[in-house]
Amino acid sequence: MAYAIETQQTYGVTAANFTGQDFLTISDFHSSEILYLLEKAVEIKAELKSGVRRKPLEGKVLAMIFDKASTRTRVSFEVGVVQLGGDPIFLSTKDIQLGRGESIEDTAKVLSGYVDGILIRTFDHQTIEQFAAHADVPVINGLTDLHHPTQVMADLLTILEHKGKLSGLKLGYVGDGYNNMTHSLLEGAAKVGMDIAVASPFGYEPDHWIRDHAKLVAKQNESSVVITNSPEEAIEGADVVVTDTWASMGMEEEAEKRLEIFKPYQVNAELCSKAKNDFIFLHCLPAYRGKEVTAEIIDGPHSVVFDEAENRLHVQKAIMEALMGGK
Repeated sequence: MAYAIETQQTYGVTAANFTGQDFLTISDFHSSEILYLLEKAVEIKAELKSGVRRKPLEGKVLAMIFDKASTRTRVSFEVGVVQLGGDPIFLSTKDIQLGRGESIEDTAKVLSGYVDGILIRTFDHQTIEQFAAHADVPVINGLTDLHHPTQVMADLLTILEHKGKLSGLKLGYVGDGYNNMTHSLLEGAAKVGMDIAVASPFGYEPDHWIRDHAKLVAKQNESSVVITNSPEEAIEGADVVVTDTWASMGMEEEAEKRLEIFKPYQVNAELCSKAKNDFIFLHCLPAYRGKEVTAEIIDGPHSVVFDEAENRLHVQKAIMEALMGGK
């Protein structure tokens, strides 16, 4: 498929734009750089499917620090760095001194002397910002409580594959507005000129700083950001329907309370009837059928959640090659 992304200017962006940079949030990058990474991911995926095996990270090592449990993030990054010719080292905070009181600054400096890149999946976003400030190698955000940029890059790649373009589409998100997926979706949609509408219960709206910045970027890219308490408004005319779990990791004590609050925000056939007839459904997984989404939607013909999950591998390879591939 010839994607419409090819018609959007990347303003001479090359891999040199990324060498040595961190990947902490989507908002850290220019729209043209995001489009470049997506184009690179398309190429990398096509190469893998055709049997081509390049090794741009041969001899390089990625340290993978996990403060949160993971399936997709760990496996996709570990497989991805191996496919690029590099070597991963998995580091649980239960196993390293960072989990026993060593400062973030010292750990960042020490690891920078051993490895060529560092992936971190943790809770507080300030932790990864502090780590990156003291590391001498690229740091990649594998998830924090505030942002999930690599997942949203995979979402954008999936939309591009199934819709053939990004700019001009509408993405409707229904669920918890103040979570890492919503924040990164706001940033990602704004960067690529996609309209986005977020519906969440009162008191669960997105972070206002992230929302306001997304609105500013969207205006520059001739798209829009709508924040509402109405699921119907968010999904009306949507090309892409997205939701996420109502209680993320670390919110287990709130699960029952959230179940009642978020019931009107379930993605089901009735709600999706307001979307376009050819809408696609995304969910970063794990999903809880009968809660944030019904089985008929996530297991139905509009769902592309497993394409989305696979695309974590390809887009993360593009990010790692861009950040770590320079000599």
